[in-house]
Amino acid sequence: MTNAAHALTIEPFEIDIPQAALDDLQDRLARTRFAAEWPGADWTQGAPVSYLRSMVDRWRSEFDWRAHEGRMNAHPQFRTEIDGQTIHFLHVRSPHADATPLLLTHTYPGSFADFLDVIGPLTDSAAHGGRAEDAFHLVIPSLPGMGFSTPLSSAGWTLERTARAFDRLMRALGYERYGAHGSDGGAMVSRELAILQPEGFLGAHVLQLFSFPSGDPAEFEAMGPEDYAALEFAGWFQTVNGYADMNAKRPLTIAAALSDSPVGLLAYHELFENFGNGTSLMTPDQVLLQVSLQWLTNTSAGAVLLHHVEKDVPVRVNHGPIGVAVFADDFKTIRPFAERDNTDIVSWTEHPRGGHFASMEVPDELVRVLREFYASRA
Repeated sequence: MTNAAHALTIEPFEIDIPQAALDDLQDRLARTRFAAEWPGADWTQGAPVSYLRSMVDRWRSEFDWRAHEGRMNAHPQFRTEIDGQTIHFLHVRSPHADATPLLLTHTYPGSFADFLDVIGPLTDSAAHGGRAEDAFHLVIPSLPGMGFSTPLSSAGWTLERTARAFDRLMRALGYERYGAHGSDGGAMVSRELAILQPEGFLGAHVLQLFSFPSGDPAEFEAMGPEDYAALEFAGWFQTVNGYADMNAKRPLTIAAALSDSPVGLLAYHELFENFGNGTSLMTPDQVLLQVSLQWLTNTSAGAVLLHHVEKDVPVRVNHGPIGVAVFADDFKTIRPFAERDNTDIVSWTEHPRGGHFASMEVPDELVRVLREFYASRA
């Protein structure tokens, strides 16, 4: 299914990491030199050596890349070129012909693999406790420079430019109407699509709206206790998000380190374990899949560039329809500031379990809220 007005050359793609690359990873892991750890060290100072030792043992003896590779290859994958950039994506059609087209965009430091656990329930809803009319046709791209969307064509891939490219992809696949969902970087791409409001856009659904005080004291007058609690969480996160500052200011420096040490990459991606202050529900295999995927594609440089290209982009007000799902252990969207920056928030839901990586932590809950949101947008 294609749209002639937005035609792209689309080629099938299959993941097939050379065995030599897997052997090299095993060799590097076997020769890991762990940092010296001082007494009393814990997650408040970063990824503890005890955690890294345990994960490396699992990585070497239990983690089965080929099994995960097979699971990813079970879904149709493709690559195309848009605006000079190679874009990798999954395109999973629902058995229900009238399903709603939905663009799913992943996190930093995640990948398209963020969504493996929700593909079945979203595409074949009738087989997973839902109604046929709840089903989705899914398009799940890799962000430019990340995963298999390589090589990076330029350093100018802002989230707005990415949103425009993904809209073109959806049109090329024949979708004249569609919705968008994401967390983290994926949430920001989805919001950019709401700002663009391309014809037939059904609205964005996100896990976060990143809106903060502008400095005007009057903004605090509308805040209630829950908003101050959200602001306090944002303050805590500022104490642990040094990776974002490093990525924004010295991307080449950190990319060099991450590209040469798999355990350094694992430690740097402590976000998978520590975003919600130790509440993450991700399994060790989920973390190792994400880290392995970035390692084996050597895409650390493209991943860290996300923060660098966005650091000077001015905040724009979004007038397009957008819904927010606030998970208990995630960044808490601060509603008065979010409403200042987004004038058409059409849905606001709160969830007692799960965090920043809800698609992997509580996939059933995310499936439920997506079904409900887009049923209301039909």
